[in-house]
Amino acid sequence: MSVQQQVTHAASSARRASRTLASISAEQRADALRAMAQALRDHSAGIIAANANDMKAGSEAGLSAAMLDRLMLDDERVEKIAVALEEIADLPDPVGDVLAEWTIDNGLLIQRVSVPIGVIGIIYESRPNVTADAAGLCIKSGNACVLRGGSEAIHSNLAIAAVLQDAAEAAGLPAGCISIVPVTDRDAVGVMCRLPEYIDMIIPRGGEGLIRAVTENAQVPVLKHYRGMTQIYVDEAADRDRAVTLVHNAKVQRPGVCNAVENLYVHSGAPGVLNAIVSDLLAAGVEVRGCPRTVEMVDAEIVAATDEDFDTEYLDLILAVKVVDSLDEALEQIAEHTSGLAEAIITEDQEAADRFLREVDSAAVYHNASTRLTDGGVFGLGAEIGVSTDKIHARGPVGAAQLTIFKYVCRGDGQIRS
Repeated sequence: MSVQQQVTHAASSARRASRTLASISAEQRADALRAMAQALRDHSAGIIAANANDMKAGSEAGLSAAMLDRLMLDDERVEKIAVALEEIADLPDPVGDVLAEWTIDNGLLIQRVSVPIGVIGIIYESRPNVTADAAGLCIKSGNACVLRGGSEAIHSNLAIAAVLQDAAEAAGLPAGCISIVPVTDRDAVGVMCRLPEYIDMIIPRGGEGLIRAVTENAQVPVLKHYRGMTQIYVDEAADRDRAVTLVHNAKVQRPGVCNAVENLYVHSGAPGVLNAIVSDLLAAGVEVRGCPRTVEMVDAEIVAATDEDFDTEYLDLILAVKVVDSLDEALEQIAEHTSGLAEAIITEDQEAADRFLREVDSAAVYHNASTRLTDGGVFGLGAEIGVSTDKIHARGPVGAAQLTIFKYVCRGDGQIRS
């Protein structure tokens, strides 16, 4: 079959399955997820063998050590994938919740009820665990899925998907509820984006290039985030030790993720806090790029920042720092450079904190906490399929509940419109 035919076949299979899946009970879907988890354990050796093919090809292709680490599976990592499915199974079921209810003057009872979206296409890159996470979240929320992973993990993804498909069907879920595109051709992404008759929403999970390519070609709604230009403002009233700890965590704990801080703004009235933060970051191997006032105020030698530095998602041990004279200036800078993902203020001034939390327009805003907490698991949502910076449908960490929509259920006894 051609790429067009293979993608269309996967999507049409998911569409057929979605109608049945939407009516399956919460208990049966949860039991299926537990069966899928156990099947991964039972077939761990085969999955790891398939992964070895990807690792060999990746090494020969010159993938970086970091990329190979993201790609690699062993018994411990397969177990973690299985545990994640069990955690999803144990979450509250998001389908069938009565979100609102009222009765209008003629006696008609109206309920707004959560329901599955239908078929969700998920396009992702090198992490094979996303195959299971995505399938699990979709099953939990009553959605069928069409999965298209990156070429680096094709053998791993196909092996995991086959195990999940067999276990789901054995547990009574419809064939096709977990569909995977079996080809690595990049044209497959374009085909997925142009199948509104089969796919209700697409979630791209990967770099900015992938997300832009999907968004620019899609005829299907896309749930996305472009960049993680996460920012922190250290106020004049910040506690020095707390500021050092929080900025260190936000930059150093895992710099290559979207919720790691990229821009830091420090009030000019807190030179001691600024120096303590910079000293700590330099000791941790961070390259600090400072505005002219930062270079002047800090005791250590740092790199002079350019204007572009404050619009760069480094995903590395690099941090842009700017000195500001007020909360107003900090808010202006944040608004100018934000990607809308996460921002934080560090201060002991409650009034300043409240204003910051009220005025900063991002998916997650923090007072005296690390931006690294922006995560579905940390938020108690279970696994996540990403962090959305969109303002329509879902915003922030996207878990099972965010993969539902609603419909109006109206109960009457003969009402008509006069």
